[in-house]
Amino acid sequence: MTIQHVPADLPKRIQHFIDGEFVDSLDGDTFEVLDPVSNQSYLEASSGKQADIDRAVSAARKAFDEGPWPGMLPRERARILNKIADIVETRNERLAELETFDTGLPITQALGQAKRAAENFRFFADLIVAQADDTYKVPGKQVNYVNRKPKGVAGLITPWNTPFMLESWKLAPALASGCTVVLKPAEFTPLSAGLWPEIFREAGVPDGVFNIVNGLGEEAGDALVKHTDVQLISFTGESATGKLIFANAAPTLKALSMELGGKSPAIVFADADLDAAIDSTVFGVFSLNGERCTAGSRILVERSIYDEFVRRYVERAKNVKVGDPHDPSTEVGALVHPEHYEKVTGYIEIGKTEAKLAAGGGRPEGLESGNYVAPTVFVDVPPTARIFQEEIFGPVVAITPFDTDEEALRLANDVKYGLAAYVWTANLERAHTFGQRVDAGMVWLNSHNVRDLRTPFGGVKASGLGHEGGYRSLDFYSDQQAMHISLAPVHTPKFGA
Repeated sequence: MTIQHVPADLPKRIQHFIDGEFVDSLDGDTFEVLDPVSNQSYLEASSGKQADIDRAVSAARKAFDEGPWPGMLPRERARILNKIADIVETRNERLAELETFDTGLPITQALGQAKRAAENFRFFADLIVAQADDTYKVPGKQVNYVNRKPKGVAGLITPWNTPFMLESWKLAPALASGCTVVLKPAEFTPLSAGLWPEIFREAGVPDGVFNIVNGLGEEAGDALVKHTDVQLISFTGESATGKLIFANAAPTLKALSMELGGKSPAIVFADADLDAAIDSTVFGVFSLNGERCTAGSRILVERSIYDEFVRRYVERAKNVKVGDPHDPSTEVGALVHPEHYEKVTGYIEIGKTEAKLAAGGGRPEGLESGNYVAPTVFVDVPPTARIFQEEIFGPVVAITPFDTDEEALRLANDVKYGLAAYVWTANLERAHTFGQRVDAGMVWLNSHNVRDLRTPFGGVKASGLGHEGGYRSLDFYSDQQAMHISLAPVHTPKFGA
């Protein structure tokens, strides 16, 4: 058994942050936060309800209507965003320690999250300074231009996998655009969100611009979605919750951006660089404990190389080191919460009745407690299997053979999701034409999941609504107002003259 590492100076409790102050819930309610290694409660967090959301939205609305933030010149906001990035980078060691303790992610994968978070702020700081909006000239008659205005109060609802970095993904463009925000972090992992208030205060973000309300999704999250004074919701999470948010946002006609679930295929053709494909597909499903929306959790392999691929893949999976998240040699840590552990292990039991278990399938030896799951590989998986069709969100992979390009395409698209896809082939013509026919918002050709912040991020089908990234993020957090100026006398029909 491993000895659990507990970070020094953990807070005694987690409060909301509203209008520049740390506050308890108005009704005093709290919820317990567990660490995923011991599954013991290590602190209590304030549990927000409608009244706490009302309070936070009111502060954000006042900061938007009366404060300086929305009216700042882009360069002024950019300076503050860059200060945020500078400060975030100095928190890397502390952030990694907190994130690993709270989420169960391996420490080597938690390190670097601060750098990624900082890069999000730097990117949007640069973008708002460089951005140019459209102007259209009708010679001798009219000039038309686009006036970009921040939308208002943004509700940000974030997930429990890499929470701090994914919070930055939403906070940076929202703040860059001039919006004020209310952040509702995931209730499983609220610890690292508590770093933001100090960072923003030190960087010079005015009070009320940034607010946090912790709480359960069905209480705090639901109240945020339904609030009449919240203009938009950005949500990352699973598809069933996304459908509920879609319905609950309809009465107030909110703008929505939702990055939802995935069951992403990795298609490996016989002419692929097999070493690179195996490296990528092993990493793609077992990194971050398999708790990633873009995980390549369905691997489709051309039959002529299928046996060799499976043999090598299974051998690698059996050698993946599962253990204490704070041990630098650990490659797969503990799943985030006992509730999620039960979901993942439940799918493994289902998989044992649907396909051949080739590796894993239970708790690793020597780890009798904590949310540990051995990297699990199912082979010869039929496309009708639940483990082929449904998102598991853990270190579990389904491998299926195919004979032709058309069969591979049919298998790739034969799920309700459409977030990401990975295509491995030496034939670049096939790579492009096949990749473009896959139902996925993002496709990587002969590559693993490497982000370019300028490109759109999002899915199709049940994997989401809308895209963020680059200018698309600024478009989401802004209203684009068309201004029309006449340059000559306008001929207007004289009704009633």
